[in-house]
Amino acid sequence: MTLELKTTEYLKRPKSKSQKSSFESCSSVCQNGGQCTGPTTCACATGWSGDMCTIAICTNTCQNGGTCTAPDNCTCATGWTKSTCETAICTNACQNGGQCITPGNCTCVAGWSGATCTITCSSRFLTQISYTVGQNPRIVAAADLNNDNKPDIVTANGFTNGFSVILNAGDGTFLAQATYTTGTYQYSIAIGDFNSDTKPDIVTANDALGNVGVFLNAGSGTFSAQTTYTSGTNPRGVTVGDLNNDNKLDIIVANYGSNNVGVLLNAGSGTFLAQVTYATDSGTWGVTVADLNSDGKLDIISANSETTTISVLINAGSGTFLTRVSYTVGSRPFSVAAADINSDSKVDIVVANTYSNTVGVLLNSGTGTFSAQTTYPTNSYPYSVAIADMNNDTKLDIIECTAVSNDVGVLLNAGSGTFLAQTTYPVVNDATSVVIADFNSDNKPDMVATNFNMNTVSVFIQC
Repeated sequence: MTLELKTTEYLKRPKSKSQKSSFESCSSVCQNGGQCTGPTTCACATGWSGDMCTIAICTNTCQNGGTCTAPDNCTCATGWTKSTCETAICTNACQNGGQCITPGNCTCVAGWSGATCTITCSSRFLTQISYTVGQNPRIVAAADLNNDNKPDIVTANGFTNGFSVILNAGDGTFLAQATYTTGTYQYSIAIGDFNSDTKPDIVTANDALGNVGVFLNAGSGTFSAQTTYTSGTNPRGVTVGDLNNDNKLDIIVANYGSNNVGVLLNAGSGTFLAQVTYATDSGTWGVTVADLNSDGKLDIISANSETTTISVLINAGSGTFLTRVSYTVGSRPFSVAAADINSDSKVDIVVANTYSNTVGVLLNSGTGTFSAQTTYPTNSYPYSVAIADMNNDTKLDIIECTAVSNDVGVLLNAGSGTFLAQTTYPVVNDATSVVIADFNSDNKPDMVATNFNMNTVSVFIQC
């Protein structure tokens, strides 16, 4: 008790001039060589800033996740080095003129491929490697199913009533398939995160049962049993997109036997409302979505296989659609894709005219209307079409596959939305679908195509 009173008395005593200066000269400690210049201010030494001189200054900004930890000194994130963390580290040195562009990944010059650019190749792609999937794979899709930053492969297998998942082993090769049961005679498949858990889920079009099956990702690229939703008659195509701008992916299904597209809006948690249908022309088969009139809403394009048309349905808002506008294309269009192929910031349409042995390009005239198609010859029976920049020239190219000629054709963009004659790459047998993805993380697009009658897919790694 005596000590407490003395302490109180001391605190109540008036401070001497020297004590006042000592206590009030700085309310905080200036660090890293800073000098106190007032009650709450520090004059920092060169290379430091902040109230207490604790923030380092780097004249040149630290890059690639690096942090400025001392004046002009960056502490780099794993995989990066040099003064501003601008240089990637490849543990195994890139050979034959290759450059380490991102950590652990070499970008090779023409004629070389492989993890360290030691494999020679004389064409755009290395020799195809085939992987076993289910019986009669009709459609192939690719996405990172197990969140390891490497695209995996999924196939819709018509006669095994299911789909196959083959996970990427990490270097562009793939593990043995895992299979999942769907409805009878599955025609198509699409991938998207339906329940907002950052894991990609799967939806299938089950032709004979007239429904779509939703398989939620259970983690590590495995999937729970399907939940089915009624579609129209003979669903042949399926895709996904956020149609009503609620940040949840919806399902769009091409109902071949009903001559319409069905829209199933996401009700949350990966469940869906009953479909609302919109009429197309006869034999709706392929379907995709894109913002065709630059209004921030996704529109629908269908390929109508029993006619010579595609149908465009403009989004009226809230995931509802206006009456179709149809455009003449070639005979029996089965597949359709959309992207800006002439670099005018408007989305164009590419269609596979299966019985005409052509691909058709319809350039966007503005506000979601399209010019007459320009056609480019393919080999026999082009069944599927995709769009990607295959040669890294910032112009989108066309990739198609033929079910009779057994090849994949690449048509390089010549500029202004025109295309060079195709270069073909043989597949094993009866290519009905092709998808583009970077399977080996070398920043170059690779291809995977189905071999319908051989129960395999062929993976083409780009040199």
